[in-house]
This record gives sequence, structure tokens and C-alpha cells, in this order.
Amino acid sequence: MNLKRLILPLLCMGACGVDALACTNLIVGKNASADGSTIVSYSADSYALFGELYHYPAGIHKKGTWIDVHEWDTGKYLGKIEQARQTYNVIGNMNEFQLTIGETTFGGRPELVDTTGIIDYGSLIYLGLQRSRTAREAIRVMTDLVQEYGYYSSGESFTIADPDEVWIMEMIGKGPGVKGAVWVAVRVPDDCISAHANQSRIHHFNMADKENCMYSPDVISFAREKGYFSGVNKDFSFADAYSPTDFGMLRYCEARVWSFFNMFTDRGQEFLPYILGESAEPMPLFVKPNRKVSVQDIKNAMRDHYEGTPLDLSQDFGAGPYHAPYRLSPLEFEVAGKKYFNERPISTQQTGFVFVAQMRDNLPDAVGGVLWFATDDANMTVFTPVYCCTDQVPACYGRPDGADYITFSWDSSFWVFNWVANMVYLRYDLMIADVRSLQTELEDAFNIAQPGVEQVAVSLIESNPKAAKAFLTRYTTLTAQSTLDAWRRLGEFLVVKYSDGVIRQTEGRSFKRNAIGQAADVIRPGYPQDWLEQYVRETGERYLIK
Repeated sequence: MNLKRLILPLLCMGACGVDALACTNLIVGKNASADGSTIVSYSADSYALFGELYHYPAGIHKKGTWIDVHEWDTGKYLGKIEQARQTYNVIGNMNEFQLTIGETTFGGRPELVDTTGIIDYGSLIYLGLQRSRTAREAIRVMTDLVQEYGYYSSGESFTIADPDEVWIMEMIGKGPGVKGAVWVAVRVPDDCISAHANQSRIHHFNMADKENCMYSPDVISFAREKGYFSGVNKDFSFADAYSPTDFGMLRYCEARVWSFFNMFTDRGQEFLPYILGESAEPMPLFVKPNRKVSVQDIKNAMRDHYEGTPLDLSQDFGAGPYHAPYRLSPLEFEVAGKKYFNERPISTQQTGFVFVAQMRDNLPDAVGGVLWFATDDANMTVFTPVYCCTDQVPACYGRPDGADYITFSWDSSFWVFNWVANMVYLRYDLMIADVRSLQTELEDAFNIAQPGVEQVAVSLIESNPKAAKAFLTRYTTLTAQSTLDAWRRLGEFLVVKYSDGVIRQTEGRSFKRNAIGQAADVIRPGYPQDWLEQYVRETGERYLIK
């Protein structure tokens, strides 16, 4: 990638002028991060979600204005609520004050879903972002909304973060026709990391610590009333009461949290028995990492398939001849009357979009908040910088040519990344190095450029905030579009290099020719030896040459 060609035009311009149980959030406190930022990630993993970047413009609204609420997952109309007098610019899941909100669904007790509620979990996120400046304010806004209009969804874990604090809030309704929700919110200490992945993770919480813990006044009494808890208050566990753990919650959900803790602490072996169902002691909500964690570390962590651990997906027969760390859904299957399962890692093929949010209190909001955004599978995609002041969605992150979940477009990042990924899934070991090479090249280029871009933006803010905003918006668009263009060329390269089961010889991303200008001889890789041995075990002497 030619870094100068990408960055210099922008510097010049600036200086001059929904599977329900399917998502993962990784969390880093500001004193645990390499650069002092708070960091939050989110993957929207659903087989029915088109990956795109959302935008809600800032506005001043007349008193008495009402807005429609539609369920985020399905588009179903749920009702009307009163609009706030002032709303803030939201790009993706971050607003102009760097406030970021993500989620994972834990479901919980099904009888507590209020089908008459108006606010679903997705609408709650984007309403919270439009109406709040800090994480604490967002908790108040979100809980007030469900109290007034009712909570439509099942149990949710929300990550709510600003440049200073990260909170995990867990919420579940009270049943049909009962407005409001029971909830608890716990602040992640600044020197810790945390995560949640479709299972309630708040067990015991310190009700006396008003600075770092908030909760609904009936969070325990309601559990008593429903028969979910009968002990003394100090023994109350939100997770045990409202989302009891079963095999799936451990192996498909908590295992992803374990993998994150295993990457950045020395406690992986300590927590593994819990994941394997050999211990009833849950993992802590947060832990201290064994080193400082960078934004790039979290991008890479979102690509995890348990590599190098006992749960590694690439090291058994299910990985196929090319050791693919993916499995087709559903996770569970039956053979000869017995039930089996596949692992569910952090990275999965059905992701619609994924982000890593970087929030910094030592920079103006417009510069400090970066939503590193990508479409499709985190392992197969590229994170590009989207600054929180951006008020335009790059065309490739929208719906060009009418693109949607069932309408392909060569100008859509979602579809181009899907196109390339679905080539690579089939011959993973052979092709992933080509993907990783360009992915690393692009992300490294953006990381290297970031200080210079932000220095220009900060200098512009002092004299012309509008120009700074325009500069960062252009940069956001340029990086998104240049990444799409590069990935489309990668796809063309892979088609040529790997078609018909052979490998055409290359130097870098150019194809070799012989002395008379013809294509160099192809390489016929065949199948890996371990798979051939398994093949013979399965087929016996059927293909033996006699």
C-alpha cells in the first residue's frame, strides 16, 4: 500500500482548508491499555444482518415531537416515544462525545420478556447514544426509557463506555405487561480487562459501592417474588437468578470470555475447568492483564478461534483437509441418537459488522474517538478508522446499488469481504497467508498514519472546528473506500492464483512468467499428509494401487 498516496492528499486538504445469542464484547480499562484509551469491541454476529455503518445526525427538536420505534433485529414496528429536545451525532455505535455502547444477548428466563414493551435492546442502544454524553448518563437514560415505555427484548449485557469509564450493565424485563426492567451496572476498574459473550456475567455485586455499582431498587426483591432467589442479600447473584448457566452457556459463550482472559493473563489454566464443566466456580467479571493491551491487540483478539488452546478448532477432523477454524451451523447435531457440538469461537463467519472503539480523554472528542469499523468476519476483514465527529457514511459502508442482505454489489464492503472470505474458507491453509498479508499491510498503514492525521485535526480544531470535522470525515471515507478497492483486487488475485485446485506461481502479488512470457508452471499442492492418512483409514483399500 502506498501510504503517501493515501495520506498526503488528506493532510493537504486539512492543512489548507442477528442470531440472538451471537455477539462478543471485549473491554479494556484506560490504565490497562497501551495508550491510555478505553477500548471496547463488538461483533454483530447474525445470519440475517447486513453489515453497514449507521448514522443518526445531531438535532434540536420541538417539544412534543414523537418518533417511531422499530425493533432493530426485524424492523417490526413497536410504538412511539417522545423525542428528546436535543440529540447528538452518532456514527455506528459511537457518538460525538466518544460514548460507545455495545451488547450481547444472554436471553435469560423466557417468562420475563415483555411482548408489550416499546423499547427493544437495539433501539435502546441508539437512543442512549443520541441522548447521552457520558457512560453514567447513558445508564440513567436507558433505564429511564425502559421504565417509561417498557422493555421488549430478552436479557441483555450492555457495554457502556466513555473516555474515562467502562461499565457493564445487565438487564432483563419483568414479564408481559409489566413496564420496566431489573438491572445492575458495574464499573470495570481502570486497570482491568473484561468481556461478555451471550451469558450474564455479573454475579455478586457490592450494593454499598455507589460510585462503582448501580442497580434497580427491586433487583433482589423481584427475584424473591418470582422464586428465583431465597437467600440473604449478600449472597445474591444476578446471573444465577436471571440467567442460570447450562452447558451451552459455558461452552458457546463463557468460553469466548475465557479465551480473551487466556490471551492477556496467566490465569487461563485456572479458569479452564469452569469452561469444561469441571468446576462450578465462575470466572471473575474482570481481571488484571499481564501486559498493556493495544487497540491492535483487540482487533487481533476479535479474530480468535481458540488457536493454540485445548479448544482449537483447526486441529481436528472437523477442520477438513485445509484446517479451517470454522464450522457450519447449527452448533449442535445428532448422530446415532447421541448429541454432539462444535465450538463457538469469538470470530465467526456470520458476522454482519464488527468494531473496536478507541476513546481517549487527552484529545478533543472529535479526534479522540475512533470507531475502527469493519464488515463481515473479523478474521477476514480490515478495520478502518471512523472518527466520531463523522457525519457522513462512506458509500461502501452503506447500501450502494440497493445492496442489502440478499442483494450483491461490487461497491458494498459487506459483499466484497464476504466474496473473498467464502473463497478462503474452502482452502483456508493455502489461502489465509494472502489475506493476512494485505490485512496487516492496510491496518499497519492506518496505525502509522494515525498520529499525523490527528495532529493536523487537533491544529484545525483550535482555529476552525468545522474544517477539522470535514477533514476527519474525508479521511474516514478515503480509508474505507481505498480498503474496499484493495480487497476487490485481492479477490481477483485469489481467483487467478488458486482456480482449478492448483497454485499459479507469484512474486508478491504479481504472477511469474517464464523466459518466453508464458505463465510459469503451476504448483499442484494436493492434500495435506495428515488428511490423506485419514482418507485411507476411511476408505480402506478402495483406492490402493495394486
